[in-house]
Amino acid sequence: MDSDACILNSRKGFTLLEVLIAVAILGVAVSIVLQLFSANLRALSASSDYVAAAAMAEAKMRWVLDDNALTEKSLSETTNDGYRIDVSVTEVLKDRTENLQLALMEVSLTIHWTSGSKEKSLTVKTMKSVQRQV
Repeated sequence: MDSDACILNSRKGFTLLEVLIAVAILGVAVSIVLQLFSANLRALSASSDYVAAAAMAEAKMRWVLDDNALTEKSLSETTNDGYRIDVSVTEVLKDRTENLQLALMEVSLTIHWTSGSKEKSLTVKTMKSVQRQV
């Protein structure tokens, strides 16, 4: 009979407390993974907005810089995609270039867009030397 009592008293399986602890740990792990996944999706969406804005800024900047007779000006336009592009061209370092045959122009281009309820923007700046107008 000792052998029968030993078999009946041996534990097979898990207690209710062990199962509850395992389920709680599993629940915490799954919620952390889901939060990381949603954070990555938000970051991916934001990066695609910035990539599209940067590509648009580069194209617009090339268009502005193609003008060999670049003069001081300011312009703004809104695209069909909902982006607003502001361009400002100003002459810089006038005191250093006044005796030269060229002028140094600074081109500042800012793209604005709305993502959700937030206003976002990207600014790109460059300089170009042009023949001074006599």
